[in-house]
Amino acid sequence: MTAILNLAIALLAGLLMTRIFNRWHLPDVTAFLVTGVLIGPFVLGRLGIPGLGFASYDQVEALSMISDVAMGFIAFSIGNEFRLSQLKKTGKQAMIIGVLQALAALAFVDIALVIFHFLRPDVLSVPAAITLGAIATATAPATTLMVVRQYKAKGELTDLLLPIVALDDAVGLIAFAVSFGIARAMDSAQFSLASILLSPLIEIVGSLLLGAIAGFVLTKLETMFRSNSNRLSLSIAFIFLMVGLSAVDFTVAGVDCGFSPLLVCMMLGTVFCNICPLSDDLMNRADKWSTPMLAVFFVVSGANLRLSVFSQGVLVLIGVVYIIARSAGKYCGARWSAKAVGCDHTVQKYLGIMLLPQEGVALGMCVSAQALGADGKLIRNIILFSVLIYELVGPLATKESLKAAGAITEKPREVLERRERKLAEAEPKEFLERRKERANKK
Repeated sequence: MTAILNLAIALLAGLLMTRIFNRWHLPDVTAFLVTGVLIGPFVLGRLGIPGLGFASYDQVEALSMISDVAMGFIAFSIGNEFRLSQLKKTGKQAMIIGVLQALAALAFVDIALVIFHFLRPDVLSVPAAITLGAIATATAPATTLMVVRQYKAKGELTDLLLPIVALDDAVGLIAFAVSFGIARAMDSAQFSLASILLSPLIEIVGSLLLGAIAGFVLTKLETMFRSNSNRLSLSIAFIFLMVGLSAVDFTVAGVDCGFSPLLVCMMLGTVFCNICPLSDDLMNRADKWSTPMLAVFFVVSGANLRLSVFSQGVLVLIGVVYIIARSAGKYCGARWSAKAVGCDHTVQKYLGIMLLPQEGVALGMCVSAQALGADGKLIRNIILFSVLIYELVGPLATKESLKAAGAITEKPREVLERRERKLAEAEPKEFLERRKERANKK
């Protein structure tokens, strides 16, 4: 009962906060995140009044299933960006930029934090430094996608942005697996080539294979239904199914493996949108259905941020170094690689700024990093600090970059009002045409 009440409060509070933030022309994502912080355990939740906020992080974790499913819908939507017709135009550029900007972020953070280690070896170890470098590759697809959706952004910049954000997951998984494997080897004086290379390879290949099979099966099952409502329900059921199956862990050759829910659902959407003739309509319907779920996802993400990290001076210092190095790596990597593949000057200038948000995937990597003991706890706190900064600043930076690049031409409210006027004008005409058709049949 408490979970349902918290779910309702989270959605209502988040939606009301967007009305306030719209006056300042701030993105809805920022409003949801700030709402989460306000109703979280550090602010209103401390009052302990049921229905007023999350009294503890256990209550926040109780809604984690919503977050998992929301990430599944996000990945499914991003799969729509991998249509073959679109990939023929931007696929090569997106692939090169996606890989190089991620590796640039890894290199910048590794160098900066290893230097910090030599200055303060008692605070930051080399295993922790290289693990943080790998986590720096990850970008938050949810934040980017929601800002693009809210402002109906279009153009060369967005055509490249979403595939690159999606590729970040695959590149990040490989980079993290290799760096974390080296970190554990340094920490325990043991080196396992299988755990470093085999685990991420199986996870990526297995996730893509599972998603591809599911996309094919979903397309075949869609033909069994004539109602768009039933087809939408089937698509939603498959997304839930893929998120559930992605939680299954297994062992191959003595190495613990699993599936990446983002890669599975992304491949599900990619295969579905390329082979199903009804995919356009169903993708649009699924996006609308998932909107309130995404709102709850961001409110819960805000409530899960630990404000206590600001009380540790050294941790904040490392966090600032991490943020500066990662931001420089993302921006420079995106700019240099975009220039190398012949992208427009506007893309070169603004793409890197929109790759700064960081959230779900990075926090998932932190869970694995707990195996480093004390270093794992330090890594988690640093990432929590950086996520807090990135998620509050990132959405606004993404919006302003899209606006400066000309990808946003109108305010969302103006677009909505114009559509409503067109529907109101078209409705009587459609009514008369239908009445004439009925009369002719008689």
